[in-house]
Amino acid sequence: MDRVVLCMKWGTLYGPDYVNVLFNAVRAHLPGPFRFVCLTDDATGIDPGVDCFPVPEFGLRPDLWQIGGWPKIGVFQRDLYGLRGRALFIDLDMMILSDLTPFFDHPAPFIATDMGANWKPRAGKGPEEPGTCLFAFTLGAEPQIYERFNEDRNGHAHRFGLEQNCVAAFAHSVTCWPADWVISFKRHLRPPALLGTVLPVRRPPASAKVLAFHGRPRPLDLIRKGWWGELPNIGRGPVGWMRDYWLRYGGR
Repeated sequence: MDRVVLCMKWGTLYGPDYVNVLFNAVRAHLPGPFRFVCLTDDATGIDPGVDCFPVPEFGLRPDLWQIGGWPKIGVFQRDLYGLRGRALFIDLDMMILSDLTPFFDHPAPFIATDMGANWKPRAGKGPEEPGTCLFAFTLGAEPQIYERFNEDRNGHAHRFGLEQNCVAAFAHSVTCWPADWVISFKRHLRPPALLGTVLPVRRPPASAKVLAFHGRPRPLDLIRKGWWGELPNIGRGPVGWMRDYWLRYGGR
């Protein structure tokens, strides 16, 4: 089965460097053939090795483009630009740490990232909360997600709040990646509140395959001088291992 890595860029929050760094990092960590696709409203500056297509337009309210990732619903169309095979969707603010092959080899039909209590080391065991920062599915196999959302876009957006809650509710079934595959910078590496002024951030453990930067700080924040984050969870950059990664994979 063909392998497709999907990402999405709209608006101005993430520049083309985010796409290029992700593309180069995936190339370094995914042996064998694959296609890298970016759905975007502006392909300026994106590496020519990336296949760019428009972000699917399906009548979203203008404000929904600014809240969460509602445009991601478009990847579940029955026919997404003729793409076929197994897709791995990766948010732009993700750091690839090791071989991505297991994400394609996982047998579950739809697999997402557990962003619930299990992603918060001090929160204890809790129910899974599937998130869409990194998920895998077979292209064209979950059209009911797109179609059911479009039956009542405004109502569903109000009821679910975030697109990942809607996706989890409408998918045929949902499985989550093993807990140590995708970890959170905020939850696993950032120093506790107020201690970021004196303690460095921890390095990702060897068991992690992908590091997620959801919300603030973002990867670019960590390669610049000065304070990052929001009180009381702040730190000071640059963070050497993040800067090395960014430059190694073509960031500026």
